[in-house]
Amino acid sequence: MANFTETINRRSTRSVKWDRLKEVYGVEDGSDILPMWVADMDFAAPEPVIRAMKERLDHPVFGYSYICDGCKKAVADWMLDRYGWKVEYDWMQFEHGVVPAIAAFVETFSDKGDNILITSPVYPPFFTVPALQERNVIQNLLLETDGVYSVDFDSFAQAIDENEIKLFILCNPHNPGGIAWSREDLRKIAKICATKDVIVFADEIHADLMLEGKKHIPMAVASEGTGVKLVTSVAPTKTFNLAGVQAALMITEDPDLRKRLEHNAMAHGHSNLNAFAAAALTAAYEEGGPWLEELIAVIEDNMKLVIDTIPAAVPGVKVRMPDATYLLWIDYRGTGLSEEEVMDRLLNKGKLALEPGTKYSEAGRGFLRMNVAAPKSTVQEGVDRFIRAFQD
Repeated sequence: MANFTETINRRSTRSVKWDRLKEVYGVEDGSDILPMWVADMDFAAPEPVIRAMKERLDHPVFGYSYICDGCKKAVADWMLDRYGWKVEYDWMQFEHGVVPAIAAFVETFSDKGDNILITSPVYPPFFTVPALQERNVIQNLLLETDGVYSVDFDSFAQAIDENEIKLFILCNPHNPGGIAWSREDLRKIAKICATKDVIVFADEIHADLMLEGKKHIPMAVASEGTGVKLVTSVAPTKTFNLAGVQAALMITEDPDLRKRLEHNAMAHGHSNLNAFAAAALTAAYEEGGPWLEELIAVIEDNMKLVIDTIPAAVPGVKVRMPDATYLLWIDYRGTGLSEEEVMDRLLNKGKLALEPGTKYSEAGRGFLRMNVAAPKSTVQEGVDRFIRAFQD
């Protein structure tokens, strides 16, 4: 049994979440602020992962290493067992993270000045990375009802036609909304993109974090037979709290797309994962399943605490259970407060750091993102601070 109740002191550990509050939020002193913002967990990584990294550390030579077939088998077995997705070893290209994978995808398959489509609100690198590469980012707004998002397929197709879209970047499951896209929705997207010769990147980093029995459908599985050109990126880092280890991969069935991605990697001097990342990834996918099942139950319980408490105590605030992720998308539009007023209350009165919705584009205005991947006592403290922030 993993210990999900232990409070681990992460301050002064070079933690972005805990040690960069002054820089991120502009506060004079972050020592009394509870961070529930960036998406990593306050739980220890699974014991098999820690053991595997220690075993590698015990060997005192840290020379060049490579991704062995055992590592690839761990990935392939996980995808097949969990999602019915048969992935061949040669489809895999390892990266240091999903965001670097997005950067490689954009650079490989588009040119400066090309138009790239995203559906907003969405994870910030979806628009910042292409923009930094001098691509034009076209935002197609998701439809929203009480915090639940859906795709307007007519508008989606129209945006592709009107803007001569080259690439589409998909978030599946959706961050920050926590939506698990259905097989039907994914297939519609794939058919539209295939028809209009748009290459799709599917960010599926949150795929393993499905709640209340919901099932993740990989875009690669949903789109079979559509002819869509697809690159999928997955990682153990969100699932097993390994963001600092930096391990991810792109899975590409199409040999031409794969060859072009490999060329891009060589052009940038990218090599394989470091020895510790490879050990962590393999152990996570081989032995992390039981830990993950325990984690899901903890996340669901933490979310229910927030959902049952905050809306009852703060008029005008709504919180729904997402399909996936350990992130709550809190709707405060009913309070009548602006984002600036809400963030000021949270940081200066509640001493609580959440993410403002506009970080995910203007379409996120009126929302906050709260990370509940922490011991229940920490989440309870966050709830108390949230309520205090809204008291007059």
